Amino acid sequence: MQQRRVNFHTLGCKLNFSESSALAREFEQGGFVRVAPDAEADICVINSCSVTEHADKKCRNLIRKLHRRNPRAIIAVTGCYAQLKPREIAAIEGVDLVLGNNFKGDLYRRVTELSGKGPSRVYSCETEELTRFFAAFSGGDRTRAFLKVQDGCDYCCAYCTIHYARGASRNMPVADLAEEARQIAAAGQKEIVITGVNTGDFGRTTGERFIDLLRALDAVEGIERYRISSIEPNLLTDEIIDFCAASPKFQHHFHIPLQSGSDRILGLMRRRYTQARFAERIAAVRRRMPDAFIGIDVIVGFPGETEEDFRQTYDFLAALQPAYLHIFPFSERPGTPAVALPGKVPARIAAQRAERLEELCRRLHGDFCARACGTTDSVLFESTLRGGMMFGFTGSYRRVKAPYDPARINTICRVRLGEMDEMHDLKGEIEN
Repeated sequence: MQQRRVNFHTLGCKLNFSESSALAREFEQGGFVRVAPDAEADICVINSCSVTEHADKKCRNLIRKLHRRNPRAIIAVTGCYAQLKPREIAAIEGVDLVLGNNFKGDLYRRVTELSGKGPSRVYSCETEELTRFFAAFSGGDRTRAFLKVQDGCDYCCAYCTIHYARGASRNMPVADLAEEARQIAAAGQKEIVITGVNTGDFGRTTGERFIDLLRALDAVEGIERYRISSIEPNLLTDEIIDFCAASPKFQHHFHIPLQSGSDRILGLMRRRYTQARFAERIAAVRRRMPDAFIGIDVIVGFPGETEEDFRQTYDFLAALQPAYLHIFPFSERPGTPAVALPGKVPARIAAQRAERLEELCRRLHGDFCARACGTTDSVLFESTLRGGMMFGFTGSYRRVKAPYDPARINTICRVRLGEMDEMHDLKGEIEN
C-alpha cells in the first residue's frame, strides 16, 4: 500500500516556517511521506499569513491553484488568515479544513480524521481564547534552524492585525526551549534563529526575562551561532546588547523595526519610541559592535504621511546607514484603528516612496558589503548550489560565494573575502 503524501506551503514569516516544520515532523512520524510543494500530494497544508491584503490574496490564489492541479487532494489551511477570516477561506472551492492558530497543534489529528473530500470544517476561535502555545522549531530543511520562543503580541499598533491573529504575548519556559535547542544540535544544525511575534517580550507567561533565555541558549553545546530574528527597539536593552557583544555565539546581526522616521507618524501608528530613541539604540549597538548588520523595517504611505514626513524618514535612514531595509507599502487591514484615520495616501504615491527607499537600500547594502572586501571572516556554508558555487553567511550576514565543495557544507570556515559582484555577494577563498 502506497504511503499517503503530504506537502506544505508556508506563507509569511520565520515563525510560520518553524511551525510548518513542526507540523511536518508530526505527519512524518505518523507514516506520511513529505513531498515537495509542487509535487502531487494527498494532503496539502497551507500555513497562511495575513499581514497585508496581498498576503490574503496570495493564499486564495494558492488554494485555487492546488485544487486545480489535484482536485482530489485534501486542502487544510491554518495560520493567521485562517484565524482572522475562517469563513472566507472555507467558502473557496477545494478547502476541506480551516484551523485557527489555537488549533494549529491539532492539525494532524483533524486532517487524519477526514475520510476524504467534503464540506469545509472550520475550527477557529475568538482572540481572547488564543492562549495555547504551539511549540515549534525547524529542522532538516537547511543549515539554520528557526526556534520559536514566543507567540502573540500585546502592543496593538494601529496598522497591525497580529494581536487579533495571534493573541496575547506568551511563551514556553526557558528550560524547555533550551532542551529544544539541544534537539536541534543533536540533529547537526549549527545555527539557530530565535524567532517569535514580539521576541523581546519573552517572559509574560513564566516571569522569566529574554536575557535569561539568551544565557541558557548560549550554554547549549553543539550550537555555534545564534541570531535574534527581530526585536523592538524599546526592548533592545543595554544588557542584551552587552551580552551579544561578549558572546562568541550570538552574531552581530539585529533586525529592528522602525516603521517611520517621523515622530508624528510614529504617534499615529501607536509605536513605543521616538526617532531619537531609535537612533540612540542603534548607537548603543554600534558602540559595542561597530560592524553589526542592522536591518530595519519601514512602512510607507501610512494614513496622514505627508511628503515632509517621508522626507524625515528618508533622511533619517540615509544618515543612520543600516545594512538593509525591509520596505512595506501600507496595507489597510479591516478592524485596525488605522482604517479610520484621515489622509489616505494614494497607492501610486506609496509605490513611488517605496521605490525611493529601495534605491537607498541597494546603495546602503552595497556599501556595507563592500567594506568587508580584503578582510577575513568566518562563514557558515549552506547547501545552495548555483553556477558551480556554494553560498554562506558571515556573522554579520554578508553573503559569500565559493567554489562548491560538499565537504564544506554545514561547516564554519575561515574565508578571505574578495571582490563584490552586482548582487553584493563577496567572493570567498577558504583558508582552512
